[in-house]
Amino acid sequence: MAGPAVVDPERAAMPAVPNVPEELAQLPYAHLLQPHSGPLRADQRYDTVHFDGTEHGGAAGGAGFLECAFTGVHFDGAGLRRASFNEAWVHGSRLVATDLAESEWQDSAVLGSVLAGIAWYGCALRRVVLRQCKLESVNLRGATLRDVVFEDCLLRDVDFGEARMTEVAFPGSTLEEVRLGGAKLSKVDLRGAVRLGLADGHLGLRGAVISTHQLFELAPQFAQALGIVVKDG
Repeated sequence: MAGPAVVDPERAAMPAVPNVPEELAQLPYAHLLQPHSGPLRADQRYDTVHFDGTEHGGAAGGAGFLECAFTGVHFDGAGLRRASFNEAWVHGSRLVATDLAESEWQDSAVLGSVLAGIAWYGCALRRVVLRQCKLESVNLRGATLRDVVFEDCLLRDVDFGEARMTEVAFPGSTLEEVRLGGAKLSKVDLRGAVRLGLADGHLGLRGAVISTHQLFELAPQFAQALGIVVKDG
């Protein structure tokens, strides 16, 4: 079975980074947004709602967010299991110890935000951009990621175990103690990563594209994973 493809980054073009609005006013639905107040409610549908500087810690499982914007929002211990985010825009927000398991994200962006201690396993991310975000102790086991970009992000202790990742890229991102055990990768481009630090799952890189430099850096871990003893003399 083929391993990760090794490509000279100077000879192969990096995947294009999607154009994502950086300011609230740039959103195509900005003029439709209505301010929100009060707690989130389970199974509630929110359409063109602006959550600004609010704090949420309650249970709102199954809630749906369509063309919603979140600016400076703090989710602390919130329960958003099986929630759906369609064309959502999250900026400068904090998500701490929040349950996003089995949630669905499509055509959405998360910018300049912190995600720490997040249960995000079993989720589905499609056409999602995370830019200048810090992800720490995030559980993405069994998740499905398609057309996802982690741009200029820090991923520390992020678990992609058993995840299915297709056309995922990490331009400018730093990966530390990332887990890929049992992951299924297809057209995953890691060449743009500033650092590629894996805690385990080196054989899970099968189906990824890495650079020659990254291959040399990972060589000791590949040898260990394959049970190869490297000894000189």
